[in-house]
Amino acid sequence: MPRNDCPAEFDDIRPYLDAEVPEVMDRLLSNPEMTDTILSMKFPRARHYLGWLLRPLVRRILKRELGDIRTVRDFQELVGLHLRELLAASHTEVTVSGIESLDPKSAYLFISNHRDIAMDPAFVNLVLDDHGMDTVRIAIGDNLLSKPFATDLMRVNKSFIVRRSVSGRREKLRALTTLSRYIRHSIMVDTACVWIAQREGRAKDGVDRTDTALIKMLTLGKEREASFSSAVADLNMVPVSISYQFDPCDRDKARELHERRTTGSYEKKPHEDLASIYKGIAGNKGRVHVAFGDPLNRPLDDTDQVADYVDRQVISHYRLQPTNLIAWQKLHGGHPRVDAWKNAIDADWDDIELQLMARIQGEPSDVVDIFLGTYAAPVQSLLDFGLEPLV
Repeated sequence: MPRNDCPAEFDDIRPYLDAEVPEVMDRLLSNPEMTDTILSMKFPRARHYLGWLLRPLVRRILKRELGDIRTVRDFQELVGLHLRELLAASHTEVTVSGIESLDPKSAYLFISNHRDIAMDPAFVNLVLDDHGMDTVRIAIGDNLLSKPFATDLMRVNKSFIVRRSVSGRREKLRALTTLSRYIRHSIMVDTACVWIAQREGRAKDGVDRTDTALIKMLTLGKEREASFSSAVADLNMVPVSISYQFDPCDRDKARELHERRTTGSYEKKPHEDLASIYKGIAGNKGRVHVAFGDPLNRPLDDTDQVADYVDRQVISHYRLQPTNLIAWQKLHGGHPRVDAWKNAIDADWDDIELQLMARIQGEPSDVVDIFLGTYAAPVQSLLDFGLEPLV
């Protein structure tokens, strides 16, 4: 929970304080854009001719849900309740490994692979809460904050802002240094865990690799006399690997990657990220596994070494899903190691393959190949690094 004495230099990016929550709730409840956005996502057709009837209904529901929220914990308990109900209704199975190695009294920097905008940190929060640990402060890019109500929702959910839209070399350095200082303050002063993706944006191609620029950013806020290795050690890094049986945004990602490869660019639709957030929350995910890797507890001397450590942890702790193996074999055929990994998993392979291919039905073959490639990428990463998957 953000402290009431959080330094003013972080006011523009930090999560909301408890004292700010009632005003935020009032702002959300009076925001017509939030009501209309919910309508457009939940009732995309009916909102055009029944909006006059549905808007008051949505506002009443929001008032009932948010009216008594007074603290960040209140809000997160409400989110957690609805998330658990949603997962139960969709028969999503969530498993976890490695959490027994974490100290509930310690603060960690969780550096995670990134498949889903909202659900990656949500699943981390879910399993932490199940094991009696506090939820994380979540790093989010300001590209996700296209509407004021989205900013309020994110920041009341313990998110802090990564200012990617800043222009100018000096301004960017200042923003990154403030971000770095805030992360260090969270872990070293507030004893609060932090979640951040291993690179900017989702790994839409399924290739989990750490951007060395991220590691450099994390050390910008260190004391001047501190060494690189000590600055990294202070953050108590733990790589996290999240795997989904099905990615609700898989088809959209394949189309985007195809457009980028064929035209050289891709232009997002207005508020497309908000639509992706909704699809990721509501869509079918099948089985999900959250794996906490080994805390970084040895000195490393440069950004490449740290990035390589995170990569190997994320890849080797990735719980292979049947969809990953099916996709790899459809693209590449047989392979002794891949065949062995597949034989070790008890699954209805024919049914899962039918479900997987139904998700991309009707798309051109080039898009289908990209789609399969995103699912196959974790298998290929294991082969490329000479690693064995989590079992």
